[in-house]
Amino acid sequence: VGHCHPDIVKAAHEQNQLLNTNSRYLHDNLVDYAERLSKTLPEKLCIFYFLNSGSEANDLALRLARQYTEHEDVIVLDHAYHGHLTSLIDISPYKFRNLEGQKEWVHVAPVPDTYRGLYREDHENSVTAYADEVKNIIEHAHKGGRKIAAFFAESLPSVGGQIIPPAGYFQKVAEHVHKAGGVFIADEIQVGFGRVGKHFWAFQLQGEDFIPDIVTMGKPIGNGHPLACVATTKEIAEAFAATGVEYFNTFGGNPVSCAIGLAVLDVIEKEHLQAHATEVGNFLMKILKEQQIKHPIIGDVRGCGLFIGVDLIKDQAE
Repeated sequence: VGHCHPDIVKAAHEQNQLLNTNSRYLHDNLVDYAERLSKTLPEKLCIFYFLNSGSEANDLALRLARQYTEHEDVIVLDHAYHGHLTSLIDISPYKFRNLEGQKEWVHVAPVPDTYRGLYREDHENSVTAYADEVKNIIEHAHKGGRKIAAFFAESLPSVGGQIIPPAGYFQKVAEHVHKAGGVFIADEIQVGFGRVGKHFWAFQLQGEDFIPDIVTMGKPIGNGHPLACVATTKEIAEAFAATGVEYFNTFGGNPVSCAIGLAVLDVIEKEHLQAHATEVGNFLMKILKEQQIKHPIIGDVRGCGLFIGVDLIKDQAE
């Protein structure tokens, strides 16, 4: 919502003057913020855990999935990056390929990239072809006696190259994953909060009939303040609570963080930032496509709202 936005600075300052404490103490801001955030999401995503960073959020999502499914294995997209904790380096091909390599419980699916991926724009049905890659991974895992806990993906892969998955891909993947007893985790840490313009969440680009089981948030949620969130269903949260080991995060959801979170939502709404992302994004795409006509080095221009990728190439045919 902009560097040092006055409304955010004011909200932080005012709450700081009143009370900032750890989350063992009750405060209205926590409930007010959870309620406000819930209005942006599908109804079934109604339980919220607040944390300090996107990495913490993704680590908790992993724990929730494993507790709920009682399975261990995770399917991720190639080139993905989900955070800096050990658990997340393990599910980030972008990182683990340069470190200790792939763990046996991690399975890597091809990125649904219709420009330079396995199945391209000229493929008769790239959606099914990419989803079938996930299905094959599941079948192969089952043959090896392994069980899938989750399919874990950014709603729009960012480090992987600003990829826009073809519509319907997540629905088909979710079908295969649910059938295997797993859950679908949508990482919205880079792309949530109206960045894609036409929707508040990037997963909504796939259509109204797609709802993830777990959504993780970070980065823009607090406009630079350390704040993050995991949203999930009652069923998953109840399975997680049934262990008797409660989830506690000392500063996750503290009064100041929640005041800032509320202020961010106010600014997005008041300043029509979703419409702004659409308008500016469309303008940027238009002028980039004009450049694409002039310069053969530009192979592809793709994007939605203010999530845009320009693919620079050496050879058009290859």
